[in-house]
Amino acid sequence: MAKTSPGEFIRQVRTEIGKVVWPTRQETVQTAIMVLIMTIILAFFFLGVDAVFAAIVKGLLSLAQG
Repeated sequence: MAKTSPGEFIRQVRTEIGKVVWPTRQETVQTAIMVLIMTIILAFFFLGVDAVFAAIVKGLLSLAQG
């Protein structure tokens, strides 16, 4: 593998950074809203799953004691 000089590396990095397409403000806001919505949905889902498992464990513990 050929070694690249630091100067050449910096030039390559600047070239690649020039190719980056940054999202618009609208795209960023839409993505943030979608992430927030998915986070809320998953929070409620895991709250439900946790409640079900808690009820199962509580039921099993009551059987073990009784």
